[in-house]
Amino acid sequence: MRQALSVASECVPLVKTGGLADVVGALPAALKPEGWALRTLLPGYPMVLRALGKTKPVWATKDLFGGAAQLLAANVAGLDLLILDAPHLYDRDGSIYLAPNGQDYPDNPERFAALSWVAAHIATKGVAGWTPEVLHLHDWQSALTPWYLREMGGTAGTLLTIHNVAFHGIAPAARLNALRLPPDGFNSDGFEYWGQINMLKAGIVAADKISTVSPTYARELTTPEFGMGLEGVLAARQGDLSGVLNGIDTEVWNPETDTAIKTHFKTGRGKAKSKAQLEQEFDLPAADGPLCVVVSRLTAQKGLDLLLEALPALVDRGGRLALLGSGDRELENAWLRASDAHPFVSVRIGYDEDLSHRMFAGADAVLVPSRFEPCGLTQLYGLRYGAVPVVALTGGLADTVIPANTAALKAGVATGLQFHPITTDAMAHSLIQLCQLFADKPAWTRLQSNAMKHPVGWETSAHAYAEIYDGLNRQ
Repeated sequence: MRQALSVASECVPLVKTGGLADVVGALPAALKPEGWALRTLLPGYPMVLRALGKTKPVWATKDLFGGAAQLLAANVAGLDLLILDAPHLYDRDGSIYLAPNGQDYPDNPERFAALSWVAAHIATKGVAGWTPEVLHLHDWQSALTPWYLREMGGTAGTLLTIHNVAFHGIAPAARLNALRLPPDGFNSDGFEYWGQINMLKAGIVAADKISTVSPTYARELTTPEFGMGLEGVLAARQGDLSGVLNGIDTEVWNPETDTAIKTHFKTGRGKAKSKAQLEQEFDLPAADGPLCVVVSRLTAQKGLDLLLEALPALVDRGGRLALLGSGDRELENAWLRASDAHPFVSVRIGYDEDLSHRMFAGADAVLVPSRFEPCGLTQLYGLRYGAVPVVALTGGLADTVIPANTAALKAGVATGLQFHPITTDAMAHSLIQLCQLFADKPAWTRLQSNAMKHPVGWETSAHAYAEIYDGLNRQ
């Protein structure tokens, strides 16, 4: 087996704030059949250290960006892990990125520069007799690795995967020395960005290859509309940029064996029973229209303000909506007001993993109106559970849902609905179409069946990543 190190700030089942964690947690098992053994390097947050069980110290230093640190080798849920135990960087209250006051930790640049530096050290010096041939880096939190690797004289191949270009990892220029970065890299061709250090840009310009999580998003990133100020840098690396769709763990997300739901699809009537249970759990009355769900962060990116404005198109036709999510306080309050005002809308603020499984199991449709979406996993969960996706035409949503237009319906291949432009009116039109299709039972049954047959696993994507690794290994 060839050896690679995956470097990330979060990983299921240990720590998760979003889809990045799902991808990082799924990659090792997905790549093993392709001949690649992945170890995963993670920060030693308190919740990670608590979950480790038996560990083995394999490296230590007295000074890692301001304090002592050690590497712990462990195995959890089949994951081969290296955990960076550095209490001065990671033993914090609050979330893994934010202090209790809701603001970024002031030393986030050092916290994740340390992760990158250790990744480069492992690739250069090895650890406990193990040295990776390839470094797979995820987002800005590990994007300084190629610069450290270069300074250390390492030769491992580097792949940077951009899961969301909106987050750059910005640090003041005055922290150049504190971050152990070479001064000659602080220029427009390096990691300088409007007079500051941009950690994501550092990875884009220095990694051997770059990928993102869908072919459409890879194209979008080179445009001003989606590039978030880095479109020029990404366009310059277009020959090294590829889009590889995410998959989902089809064992964890399996409607026939899912222990989170109260009935199983193998009974043949599982969808109807799950729907009735979801109606009861969200206190939604029976009605003639589709039961829709939203499982999402409540942010402008996710388009939940558009859905609020388009709601009459759904509820006036007997459609209902169960929403689970949290985020922007104003959006939370707006959705709670909508729930109070209409019996066909029910809202839970927060997140509950088991409840999310039950929502996909019981829903007729899942709504994903994102203004931009690198890949998206929600629509893949919906496909797997027969919750027909209604999505905006952007990023991975465009690549994973076959729209129910006239041609696709006639050919019998449609798996969901797409709308464009990403506006309230277009969203409302799509909701009206959803209600019309739901009323046409033969068409709806075919659509739902197509959705559940659509491939959503990691097989194709793992092969694509393995091909990139193979190319790096030959450099």
